[in-house]
Amino acid sequence: MRFFIFFAVVSLFIASLEFASLSPYFYIGAVFFGIMALYGVFDLIQRQHALWRNYPIVGRARWILEFVRPYLRQYLVESDTDGMPYNREQRSLVYRRAKNVVSVEPFGSHIDFNEDGYEWLSHSVVAKEAEHKDLRIDVGGKDCKQPYSCSVFNISAMSFGALGAHAIEALNRGAATGRFYHDTGEGAISPYHLMGGDLVWEVGTGYFGCRAKDGGFDPEKFKANATRDAVKMIEIKISQGAKPGHGGVLPGAKVTREIAETRGIPEGVTCESPPFHRAFSTPIGLMEYIAQLRELSGGKPVGFKLCIGHRWEFLAIIKAMLETGIKPDFIVIDGAEGGTGAAPVEFQDHIGVPLRDGLIFARNALVGAGLKDEIRLGTSGKLISAYGLASSMAMGADWCNAGRGFMFALGCVQSLNCHTNHCPTGVATQDKLMQRGLVVEHKAKRVAQYHDNTVRALGEVIAAAGCSHPSELKPCHLYHRTSATDARPANEVYDLLTRNILLDDPTSTYLAASWASASAKTFASR
Repeated sequence: MRFFIFFAVVSLFIASLEFASLSPYFYIGAVFFGIMALYGVFDLIQRQHALWRNYPIVGRARWILEFVRPYLRQYLVESDTDGMPYNREQRSLVYRRAKNVVSVEPFGSHIDFNEDGYEWLSHSVVAKEAEHKDLRIDVGGKDCKQPYSCSVFNISAMSFGALGAHAIEALNRGAATGRFYHDTGEGAISPYHLMGGDLVWEVGTGYFGCRAKDGGFDPEKFKANATRDAVKMIEIKISQGAKPGHGGVLPGAKVTREIAETRGIPEGVTCESPPFHRAFSTPIGLMEYIAQLRELSGGKPVGFKLCIGHRWEFLAIIKAMLETGIKPDFIVIDGAEGGTGAAPVEFQDHIGVPLRDGLIFARNALVGAGLKDEIRLGTSGKLISAYGLASSMAMGADWCNAGRGFMFALGCVQSLNCHTNHCPTGVATQDKLMQRGLVVEHKAKRVAQYHDNTVRALGEVIAAAGCSHPSELKPCHLYHRTSATDARPANEVYDLLTRNILLDDPTSTYLAASWASASAKTFASR
């Protein structure tokens, strides 16, 4: 208050001097100080901000500093390895590979090799000659009529709606150039997904693209989309890493005509995605749903994606596979560290199993039940480098997906505005003006180059380990520091089950209680 009075008195004094001299600067000064005075009066009479009422004008400085703090921190304060969710070193790696420039670094690593949890891949004295080749894995079980040759690195689920039209189109064109797949996310197949790239169509709880009028599943609509040539696999989304067990709401104001047509929902009407599926309610029901989708799609690979939650629920699904003889062609494990456009903090920080733990559990369940050789295992969750891919594959993954890595390739600067519709690079926004900054042809090339250079680096990593293909990596290749003085191979760090142990002697495993409480007939613990 005292500052405001002093400011006003000084302003009047300066204004009077300016007026007396008839200086042309008088008008500029009068306008500036007049605006400041009006702001001061407004601050005094408004009731929402105590700081503004007690410190007119000056109190706004805190708001300004809070506004610019993320940008000042990211560009001026953070070290190369401090930032979150991705640090500068990680982002720079993607940017360089997307631009097809040298991605090597001088003078040594920035990582503390003695820190608990540090990991490395062991190399071989008979390392192989690194070859640049298209590393792929075949997906499709005995009931699949149209198996798919899948790249070991692909674009994770990101919907049209969460990302803008230009971003989706650039991702798909990049996937077409690089011959890898583009997951549609649960927002259905938009026209921007049909630019030549292979698609994995994700069917979520809202059944967008195959949605009946009552919000349930429509088999005929599903068949019409699933039989498109562009669709190579079908992925049932049970949950996602960033907000597992949480439904979604798309406000009516955001349901434009284009999004309404894509998702098969009424324009301008709020649309809710429940946290559960209506097409099935039991593990056996899920298997029957998988069989139904496989038949409707003409025999294409069908699988599901989830973030691991209750152990007995996943084991109940395993028992349903054994009881019915119906098996998914693939399972994608989404880690809790995965990203999303918007999620409650509690869900992002404390709900769901992290990728490494979820992957090992899924691997153990499949191996222990004798199913791992029949079902491919994909992973998704903060994987952007060749080492990230190799470490997951050593622990049982057949391929890996990335979402935010490919967003960086599109030009994302991690401004953390995904949920505001004000993404400065035009990636995560429906604002046509902001999308204009994202030139599709240019960014599509970067998407393809990021994929190509990352797979090339993966080839060099596995060659150093003495392998020709990532499928040859084993847990013994991966070392984990357990203390400052001890490090062990992953097969000694983690409790890895042997083949068929859950069928032959489940009581000898750490999953004994969960296995006993799992039933193919219900997701409830018995």
